Amino acid sequence: SLTIGTRPLQTNKQLRQRQQSNNMRFYNNLALAALSLSFAEAFSPNHYSSSFRASAAAAITGTSTKLCVAPDLTKIEDKVAAGASVDAENIITAKGSQNRWQVHKFGGASLATAELYKTVGDLLIAEASGKRKNDNTNNDGSKKGAVPTMAVVSARGGMTDLLVKVVDSALVDFEAAKTVLSEAVEGQIELLRELAPPSITNKVEANIRNDANDILLLVQSLRMINTVPSVTMEVVSGYGEIWSAQTLNAYLQTKEGVPCEWIDARPILRVKSDSSGLGEKGEASTGGVVPLYEESAYCLSEWWNTVGKERDMIDCDYQSGVSPIVVVTGFVASTIEGIPTTLKRSGSDYSATIFAKLTGASRVTMWKNTDGVYTADPRRVPEAFSIASLKYDEALELAYFGAQVLHPSAMVPCIDDNIPVYVRNIFNPSFQGTVVQGRSPSLKEKADEGNAKNWRAKKGEIPIKGITSVDSVALVTLEGASTLGGSNVAEKFMGAMADNDVNVLIITQASSESSICIAVPENEGEKAITALQSAFELELARSTVGSISLNKGLSIVAIVGEGMAYSSGISSTLMGSLSRANVNIRLIAQGSSERQIAVVVGKGETTRALRAAHQAFTLSETTASITLLGSNGTIGSAFVNALQKQRRSLIDGLGVCPRIMISANSKKMAIAENASGLPFDSIISKLSEDENTVDMDLDKITAELEADVNPHRVVIDMTNSDAVSEYYERWMSAGVDLISPSRKVAAGPLSKYRRATEVQKSNFVNWQYESSVGSALPIMTTLRDLIETGDVVHKIRGSVSGTFAYVMDLLSEETSFSEAFGRAIEKGFAENDIREDLMGLDVARKVVILARQIGMDIELEDVEVESFLPEELASKSDLSVEDLKSLDEGMLEKFKTAQAENRQLRYKFEIDNDTGKCRCFLTAVDNQDPLFRLKNTENLVAFETDRYTASPLIVKGAAAGPELAAAGIFSDLLRCTRAYSSERS
Repeated sequence: SLTIGTRPLQTNKQLRQRQQSNNMRFYNNLALAALSLSFAEAFSPNHYSSSFRASAAAAITGTSTKLCVAPDLTKIEDKVAAGASVDAENIITAKGSQNRWQVHKFGGASLATAELYKTVGDLLIAEASGKRKNDNTNNDGSKKGAVPTMAVVSARGGMTDLLVKVVDSALVDFEAAKTVLSEAVEGQIELLRELAPPSITNKVEANIRNDANDILLLVQSLRMINTVPSVTMEVVSGYGEIWSAQTLNAYLQTKEGVPCEWIDARPILRVKSDSSGLGEKGEASTGGVVPLYEESAYCLSEWWNTVGKERDMIDCDYQSGVSPIVVVTGFVASTIEGIPTTLKRSGSDYSATIFAKLTGASRVTMWKNTDGVYTADPRRVPEAFSIASLKYDEALELAYFGAQVLHPSAMVPCIDDNIPVYVRNIFNPSFQGTVVQGRSPSLKEKADEGNAKNWRAKKGEIPIKGITSVDSVALVTLEGASTLGGSNVAEKFMGAMADNDVNVLIITQASSESSICIAVPENEGEKAITALQSAFELELARSTVGSISLNKGLSIVAIVGEGMAYSSGISSTLMGSLSRANVNIRLIAQGSSERQIAVVVGKGETTRALRAAHQAFTLSETTASITLLGSNGTIGSAFVNALQKQRRSLIDGLGVCPRIMISANSKKMAIAENASGLPFDSIISKLSEDENTVDMDLDKITAELEADVNPHRVVIDMTNSDAVSEYYERWMSAGVDLISPSRKVAAGPLSKYRRATEVQKSNFVNWQYESSVGSALPIMTTLRDLIETGDVVHKIRGSVSGTFAYVMDLLSEETSFSEAFGRAIEKGFAENDIREDLMGLDVARKVVILARQIGMDIELEDVEVESFLPEELASKSDLSVEDLKSLDEGMLEKFKTAQAENRQLRYKFEIDNDTGKCRCFLTAVDNQDPLFRLKNTENLVAFETDRYTASPLIVKGAAAGPELAAAGIFSDLLRCTRAYSSERS
């Protein structure tokens, strides 16, 4: 602050904070003045030494406008400074115990029902016995005995929200507030009665009902002032933990030989709080709450030497398995003056680690409903798994960026004393979970180890521990302030954020234009914009600042791990994986510790980004989500069988797991219910027998593809449908890879083919149609390799009809043309519409595909095609083998003529790149032609190029039948999966 004379001039922020503080103090005092003394006494500790209780009473009754739930330690600060008396027992070194304290924390999800309270209670008794500990043995083999145990509990599931609703409703509808409070109270009491007999529960039930009456008195006073003071919300919301602790303690009292008691943490845990209110639900901050350890330790020692002594906790026979169990309320605390406060939302983790420090605990166990801290949110990344160990620094980074399994502030009390924090599953207590302990090496220490190495060169080491995200983020950007000077802009920008209490999550600055971009919580975006417009009002008017903008609907995705420091290739792996997943990055930032890299992406792309990054760093096997169209046709059925047989080799060899998410035919479709996909053994039958199938709907399939967050999505089109081909561009635009043995686009109208090719290139997706020419033969691959290596293709010749290869091989004086073609149909070699083969259209389409690959812009109509069918048969939609008998005589004559000249009949194609001519025709080849020795079902393609002039490059092999067609599709899928696998290597 500036100073004139001896009086400082306060800044706007200081004046505003002072006014807010005065207003809140007035509201607090007015609300609390309406309460009777009995309400204040209801908060007073019941179990303290007489001098301590006297101090508490004096603190409470000293003023009618201050609510105290504990002694004002400012009145007895000499005692606090002096510490415990000489003859007092030290809680840190529990008398007679060879074990240090262990602290267990249970959240609301672990305390939602009576059965769960029993589970928690039984677990505590088992843990306190020491029998579950692996390290509970002395060096001489003797047992260390039972373990002094403390349990920190949250409110039962949903209770805090109910109590908050009571306060919020009171201003509008007091009767509604009473109804909600009754629901909360009766629910807790009903649960309590299931856990213990009336002899135990009557007292607790009376406490809960008295508390409810006090809450009604308090919220009723709000109507006088028409506002909710922050202290009121904190007082009321904290009752959930108070009731929960008493409930769990009631159950423990039913167990014989278990010394137990509950602690209201408010008279014990003293804090300094720079903020008010509960904070946002799930927020990764305790809002400036700082524990006062010296004062808290004094209060805890007083409790141990009074209540603890009364409950026979000090002289336990640990070697006989008797150990104290102390149940403590999480979340709640009080100031040094005894004013109630909280550790803010999700603050019970913080309570647990604070008490661990106060008791000198050997470990803290956070009991959750998951098997520890996961590599990612398993709800978004099904492949996520539990992390065995983390450093404190890694856990803090993960918590800051949204991993809600651990509260970020909870790490701090354990770091100095190196107290390990375990995260374990209440429903799977035998699983070890995650342990958080130790510090990550500093950058200087990493630098001393030598030069940076690429992380892939460190075999077996994965540099990151986890991937997490923060949803509902906005970007605030100031652009074009180069004339102001970078340092002035940054100072003014961040000053405006600080003065208006805007929480800045990420900041980046461009030196060229002095542009600044920050990420803030979305609900603070408008406030940030208003603050900047006010701060840069003059600059905006003079146009020395270009613009100030706000972009909402975003999320932060961050990768975290100590292995990232001094490891190259981390950023490229992350950015590459997001690019391949078609995720647009709006902002990039790396922490100075090099333990995290954060990017800002669209909220709708968050899950896809998480899964892509998770797979890229080999934290999980790469999954290919497959949509099968035409899955129960002859080729489709053969492909499903082939994929089922080869699935394990894809997983083991390439690290890619194929999962069929959608299966469809022309009428029905089945959609997987979860990320595991459809079961392979029922994919074919499911479309005809399963009642869960729905009508075929290409728009629904497209919506499912766009909603699928897996970055590796593949559509395999085994239909011959024009309707399906219309969706190719949309699918590829969404980042979906495409495999199309169907020739509807690759050999379709040239304009349509060009559009699809352009979309494929602009979106960096795979469009594989090798199987559309020659089934499993590498004809297209060979052609592309020739072109990409600089060769020039002049002519392509051969035979690419497996049907006619079979028919011509079978044709003889004994076997007519119609009979041979009928056998081809029986074997599944022919097209569904046999006119496609007999009119030469099947071969012509393959010719168009090959010609376009070498740069010829041709349409199907440009190919000269010799048809076997006269016009009257070509126009017959239900053409049958019987109709083909009219062709037998002519074909027999051609066969005899060829045989007389020592030639073989072949249906041949030619592509002449130099003349631009393409044709398909029936011819008799001599023994100098490679087609002369063509066997049944074989295809042959010969390439004449600059390199291969004297002798053409020939690709030859079997290519007819559904099994070979399926093998070709599988080869296309293999090319895609190799691309996915290469992202990991």
